[in-house]
Amino acid sequence: MKTRFTALACAMAAMAGGCAMAGEVEARKWIDSEFQPSTLSKDQQLAEMKWFIGAAKKLQAKGVKEISVVSETITTHEYESKTLARAFEEITGIKVRHDLIQEGDVVEKLQTSMQSGRSIYDGWISDSDLIGTHYRYGKIMSLSDYMAGAGKEYTSPGIDLKDYIGTRFTTAPDGKLYQLPDQQFANLYWFRADLFERQDFKDQFRAKYGYELGVPLNWSAYEDIAEFFSRDVKSIDGKPIYGHMDYGKKDPSLGWRFTDAWLSMAGAADVGAPNGLPIDEWGIRVADDKCTPVGASVARGGATNSPAAVYALGKYVDWMKKYAPKEAMGMTFGEAGPVPAQGQIAQQIFWYTAFTADMTRPGLPVVNADGTPKWRMAPGPNGPYWKPGMQNGYQDVGSWTFFKNHDAHKIAAAWLYAQFVTAKSTSLKKTLVGLTPIRESDIQSQAMSDMAPKLGGLVEFYRSPARVAWSPTGTNVPDYPKLAQLWWKNVAQAVTGEKTPQGAMDQLAEEMDQVLARLERAGMAHCAPKLNPKGDSAKWLSDKQAPWAKLANEKPKGETIAYGKLLQAWKDGKAR
Repeated sequence: MKTRFTALACAMAAMAGGCAMAGEVEARKWIDSEFQPSTLSKDQQLAEMKWFIGAAKKLQAKGVKEISVVSETITTHEYESKTLARAFEEITGIKVRHDLIQEGDVVEKLQTSMQSGRSIYDGWISDSDLIGTHYRYGKIMSLSDYMAGAGKEYTSPGIDLKDYIGTRFTTAPDGKLYQLPDQQFANLYWFRADLFERQDFKDQFRAKYGYELGVPLNWSAYEDIAEFFSRDVKSIDGKPIYGHMDYGKKDPSLGWRFTDAWLSMAGAADVGAPNGLPIDEWGIRVADDKCTPVGASVARGGATNSPAAVYALGKYVDWMKKYAPKEAMGMTFGEAGPVPAQGQIAQQIFWYTAFTADMTRPGLPVVNADGTPKWRMAPGPNGPYWKPGMQNGYQDVGSWTFFKNHDAHKIAAAWLYAQFVTAKSTSLKKTLVGLTPIRESDIQSQAMSDMAPKLGGLVEFYRSPARVAWSPTGTNVPDYPKLAQLWWKNVAQAVTGEKTPQGAMDQLAEEMDQVLARLERAGMAHCAPKLNPKGDSAKWLSDKQAPWAKLANEKPKGETIAYGKLLQAWKDGKAR
């Protein structure tokens, strides 16, 4: 009775401006402490929090007390699970169980839920790599429709979709938004700037290769630099130095090593943003409607086993065996990630900016005493088949995803939480913690400018036009879970030597075609595959479009650029 009386009295006093409503005191507490810095003023933050409080009350009145969501385990999501979920509960009164599991497990559970028709979570943070899957199966809710319809009253007036930098990747061929970006990180080139600036190394490199030691613009230069540090420099301060780092264990993460645009970096896809049309970085061709997959093998017009793709696989295996620590062959993605921070890697061509936070910790061999990094990040170099206008590399966009046929009230509450952890009130602090920016306003903030000297080029990259050339898996891929699992098993056979690169990619392309054929027979809600007939591969190979014919010279002269010139190009509005 006392509780009811206090709440009633407080509500009456609130109307007179004398007593804060439930949740407002908690909101002020979080705003004054954890939610700083922000691109909003504290008054603006409070107004945003009051909207969340009001929207949550409607759902509590309908019996919603708790929701469950899931994401992969990275620093950004750990912050959400441990800190922002607690803030959401204290401010709105709705409890959140935010599970953290491995990325492969997220995909597996999502696939299971799609097959059963019952979502085991109220909300999912899954990669936008599944956008083609979500659109075609019709199991995932269109956020565009939801925000205009059933979810309108639960959509924040301050959501500002145009401020999200990744929505182009979460929009399907029908022009509708299916996922809301929660975190983003790119796959870039990482190198030890302090070693590259040593005059003795610069002189030795120029004498041997005939050009300057610098950021490689092509794979030829990357290979020369890898050879230089591994074979010529060999050791620094009594410890071995390696010109390359990678991982090669037969594990699902080996598939990401390739589907995360390795073939596109080599130049296997077509020109076209964001993924190449009609052939994307997986080698899958779509029909003239830009939506219907027609084949992955060259025999059907695809490029998965094209000369450029085979070249890409061959270089991956060759470089790992020649220039990386011998342990790399038996490592997974997670095991290999921390290795460059140990100080014995000179450069890495395939490096995710999600590791930035782990690379900046005081006391690391790659961090100076003043906290600035000895390393830098830059756009990855291009393979010999690459042409201007092609996708440069991969960008992960973990995004909020919701099932259509799920409890409407639970969806609404999970949608509130999704907006809360990406809201302008909370997003800048989250960005500073996890370094996976999603909002343009955060990227351009003074707080990011202040952090830039310690982040090795991350801020400069995200402020530059270069970032748009890095994109997630696109809409050509009709069933990400089914097709992704084919990659690591086939690539592993090339790593172990069981198959040649050509043999491994031939088998992969054939298995992909088989899956596409099964999907064609099963049917889909939208744009089901319709395979081209199998024919002579030679008729498809061309020097004008993918699949590209084999080059007479796959190792042109190496080209590099000074890092300072690269930064200036970004500031001048150029990709590089």
